[in-house]
Amino acid sequence: MKLLKEKSIIWLLSIALLMPFFVKAQDTKTDSSYQFTLVKQLPYTPVKNQFRSGTCWSFSAISFIESELLRKGKGEYDLSEMFCVRDAYEKKAEKYLRMGGTTNFSGGGEFHDVIHTLRDRGLMPEEAYPGLDYGEKNHVHGELDAVAKAYMDALIKNPNKKISTAWMNGFKGIMDAYLGHVPENFVYKDKLYTSRSFAESLGLHSEDYVCLTSFTHHPFYKTFILEVPDNWAWGEIYNVPLDELMEIIDYALDKGYTVGWASDVSEKGFAYNKGVAVIPETDVTELSGAEKARWEKLTEKERNSQMYNLDRVVPEKKVTQEMRQKEFDNLQTTDDHGMHIVGYGNDQFGHKYYYVKNSWGGDNKFNGFFYASVPFVRLKTIDILVHKEAIPTAIKKKLGI
Repeated sequence: MKLLKEKSIIWLLSIALLMPFFVKAQDTKTDSSYQFTLVKQLPYTPVKNQFRSGTCWSFSAISFIESELLRKGKGEYDLSEMFCVRDAYEKKAEKYLRMGGTTNFSGGGEFHDVIHTLRDRGLMPEEAYPGLDYGEKNHVHGELDAVAKAYMDALIKNPNKKISTAWMNGFKGIMDAYLGHVPENFVYKDKLYTSRSFAESLGLHSEDYVCLTSFTHHPFYKTFILEVPDNWAWGEIYNVPLDELMEIIDYALDKGYTVGWASDVSEKGFAYNKGVAVIPETDVTELSGAEKARWEKLTEKERNSQMYNLDRVVPEKKVTQEMRQKEFDNLQTTDDHGMHIVGYGNDQFGHKYYYVKNSWGGDNKFNGFFYASVPFVRLKTIDILVHKEAIPTAIKKKLGI
């Protein structure tokens, strides 16, 4: 009896000593705070900062091209975003004038604007054209955008009763003052280039890249002009069913191709500082606005009140083609921001997320990256940019590519 009692005491003491380890293991298993494991991570260049400029389209597309160069074994390049911004601004100025001021004229744009620059003028390295000739260390385009538009609006009024031959030189003068004169040639790694010869040396071909989306107000497997304000160039985009759009993204990543991703980020489920973008099952009033500057104007208390509490993994909506179309038609999904998908991973419950490189610097939880859930990408994608070979063969055949 005494022996039995001693064994019982020893057993109880053992349980007491081991209890903290059991509790810790249980907590780890049931902890619902977001924990991510990368499954696929493709090569990418360092995170940059568009700062206070509406040029995410150029930063994300250039990031995409830099990853393409890594994929092709060309090495790491730091390409000039502002060279593409300058080219697009001159093109949109001409369209704005021809359209009598009825098109969008701002710093915004689309992925294909960079591809068009590659096609029409080539590319430049960052060191040849940094685009910072106005006393700033970072890109601050408020004054540039305002001055450029005021100049164009003055032309639209046509005070001379006809447009003079000097107007484009005047516009280029504004661009030169802020972004710098575009050099006819430059030296890079001890070799003389023009923007065209530099692009040729990279082995990139504009015709290899396409943009795709998924909306039912246009036929599938055709191209259409996407009706968003920043599509000033009226660029055409391929249209596919939603499931196939997601298939393209997954196929591209699995085959080693990164994906340019344009999305609505003015969502309460877009918690950039926390490193996550989701579509919670429970609805709340949507946050208006776009890009980082609008969040920076809010106090921490205001910012928290306008977002979900995303400290824990939340159940998400099942996103259908109809739901996606409805939000686009109601202007609840807007063309806010261009980014770059460079991989994917899972949370601790096995849910898939895309690993997204942003252009707001590296001051968030994941040093400039975040995880976007599959429902978020299904619902809020505006369009994607991919290499043609990153599209599954069956879908390419349907598109006639």
